[in-house]
Amino acid sequence: MADILSVARRSRNYEDLDRSLSSDAISHESDGHPPQELEMNSVSVVPDDTFTVTQAVNAFGFGKFQAKLSLFTGLCWMADSMEMTILSILSPALHCEWNITRYQQALATTIVFLGMMISSTFWGYISDRYGRKQALTLCAVLLFYYGLLSSFAPNYTWILILRGLVGFAIGCVPQSVTLYAEFLPSKQRAKCVVLLDCFWALGACFEVLLALLVMPTLGWQWLLALSTAPLLAFACICPWLPESARYHVASGQPDKALATLKQVAADNRKPMLLGRLVVDDSVLGERGRVKDLLIPQLRRTSLLLWFIWTACAFCYYGVVLMTTELFEVSETRCAQVPSTKPIQTTCTADCRQLNTQDYMDLLWTTLAEFPGIFATIFVIERFGRKHTMAVQFVIFSGSVGFLFICTKNRAFLTVTLFLARGIIAGVFQAAYVYTPEVYPTPLRSVGVGTCSAMARFGAMVTPYIAQVLMQSSLVVAMTVYGVSALLAACACFFLPIETKGKEMKESVTPPGQIR
Repeated sequence: MADILSVARRSRNYEDLDRSLSSDAISHESDGHPPQELEMNSVSVVPDDTFTVTQAVNAFGFGKFQAKLSLFTGLCWMADSMEMTILSILSPALHCEWNITRYQQALATTIVFLGMMISSTFWGYISDRYGRKQALTLCAVLLFYYGLLSSFAPNYTWILILRGLVGFAIGCVPQSVTLYAEFLPSKQRAKCVVLLDCFWALGACFEVLLALLVMPTLGWQWLLALSTAPLLAFACICPWLPESARYHVASGQPDKALATLKQVAADNRKPMLLGRLVVDDSVLGERGRVKDLLIPQLRRTSLLLWFIWTACAFCYYGVVLMTTELFEVSETRCAQVPSTKPIQTTCTADCRQLNTQDYMDLLWTTLAEFPGIFATIFVIERFGRKHTMAVQFVIFSGSVGFLFICTKNRAFLTVTLFLARGIIAGVFQAAYVYTPEVYPTPLRSVGVGTCSAMARFGAMVTPYIAQVLMQSSLVVAMTVYGVSALLAACACFFLPIETKGKEMKESVTPPGQIR
């Protein structure tokens, strides 16, 4: 009986609704206007006078706003590069001054990457929860502070502690790419993110030149102190960094997002879009949860990307570290018989400081990143992100194979390392293009953060290959790098999503719509 009465009441309500609509229609027809349509609460109606953040960013194009952001982000990237390049210069200096072993040299490098690995996911969470700008500001202050303190380290223990804290702060730097990518139009995104690597290459070259001038006279302490200058500059400009409009939308702050978009339009001298900013309810709610990266729609992508980033950093920093190692022993490694004894170089008798020729060779291999950048720009929009990374990994594996040849010819070593570093630098930048594109806004920072954490794991392992294993067996060390690159190439081919030509997603795509 209750069910019958309920049905009857609903029928009466529908009849009353029909009568009201009919009367409205008659009154509008008598005025010469068409009847109004009923908008049901269960239906999401998006009128023509609305726009999304993606539509606004594409409409405003690349202009003065993005140019300024490129310089801000590039300065952050340059500072990170300098701190990474120091690692290949600091280890030989500490070996000579403090009589540390090869394993202690490797640990001094590994501790930096350990700090980065621990903090990368943390910074991704902070960035998704509290904003990209807030995370980068805190990162800049901490990185400058601990970087400067490192120059005052009195002994090996303190250098480990302080460099580990430097690594913890560096873990946030990839979030600058997230902020940068979220303001880039779709057509220019890949090109601009790859070009950002120019600042990384400039930072590396500047660090080598700075070391060439400072190390012979003032020593490594002054090198560490002077290398913090870009960090201080970035910390000073952080108040002028814009917050991501996509973050504001994802955090339920459309008014702030609209204000930021108006600033983009004004700087680029483009008219502001008419209408109101549409906020997709699906992007609201929980943000920055690592476990969401393993939901069915993203699990395969996340697992493959974690391996790709691990292999990429393992190979890239392997080339960086082995450069000084190969030059240091290039005159004797072919004449020596491999020893099965543990490597314990604890006395200064076998110490060899890097000379001018070593720094110049290191500079030449660092310059290899520029042709790697432009080659990546040329192919990434033509062949897609997945295939670009896969092919570059294969080429890197082949170039490493040339290092099997035992030679005292420094020119041959320089050319081979030039090719290897240029290629693997291109892979790294292609990964930085693909990763922010494949993750939706609520998970973009934590997605980049976890990938960065896995990259640091690969970087933690590589010193023991490039600085320790290579001293006893060059062939085994190069085989490890070559096989790792080939496995990563296979992982690139198996990525389920190609992001070329697609918009950055604001929410997780339902399972049935994944392409």
